[in-house]
Amino acid sequence: MPGASTRALLLCDHASAVVPAKLAQLGLPEPAFREHIAVDLHAAAVTRLLAARLGLPAFLHGYSRLVIDANRYFDDATLCPAHSDGTTVPGNLDLDHAARRQRWQQIHQPYHRAIADWLRPHLDAGAFPALISIHSFAPELGGQSRRWPISVLWNEDGRIARPFMDALRALDGLDVGDNEPYSGRVGFGYTIAEHAEAHGLPHLLIELRQDLLDSATRREQWADLIARRLAPLLDDPALYRRFRA
Repeated sequence: MPGASTRALLLCDHASAVVPAKLAQLGLPEPAFREHIAVDLHAAAVTRLLAARLGLPAFLHGYSRLVIDANRYFDDATLCPAHSDGTTVPGNLDLDHAARRQRWQQIHQPYHRAIADWLRPHLDAGAFPALISIHSFAPELGGQSRRWPISVLWNEDGRIARPFMDALRALDGLDVGDNEPYSGRVGFGYTIAEHAEAHGLPHLLIELRQDLLDSATRREQWADLIARRLAPLLDDPALYRRFRA
């Protein structure tokens, strides 16, 4: 998606439930692709709404995480998961190295090349745009409920994460998850690590609980709230510097 501003870029790694036709739905029934194992439910819609509200470009990955997870490294066991939250994925069982490599080259890397190509001229010019990654999480996983309506994942660079969480708590009264239900302390996966941390770029990974995004009205409300709290942070010229731990 094009955007007017180049100060920041929105990303959505798990935006789609699409499976290439030749993979025959990975042997799964069609309803499986309306579940969280296949896609971050409603994350794509929120990303597009935020792009419009903040005037930012956005890149959304176009294939299901069951085909290949755009936020995993090649050697990660969950790159092309054979099992996900109790569901066996027949098309990924005993996947050989050649098939895995083909998916990496044809489906995983084009998304990341697009991000790198967008970033390159900015980095070459000495600019440090922010990366904002949008995800969603299931309200329950493995029998464990997740209470947080919104969470933030971060590691060492808290330039956006800390004030964003502070604002949501103080101004909106929200129970904000800090590195919950996943942790940025043990690695963001591929996207933020490769494109933001590697270059010292300011960044933020937002996780939204999927059941709170189940209508167009609620998605609009969350996009409004996030944009309202992000805008002042992105308006600060001091943000756009290389991070040094």
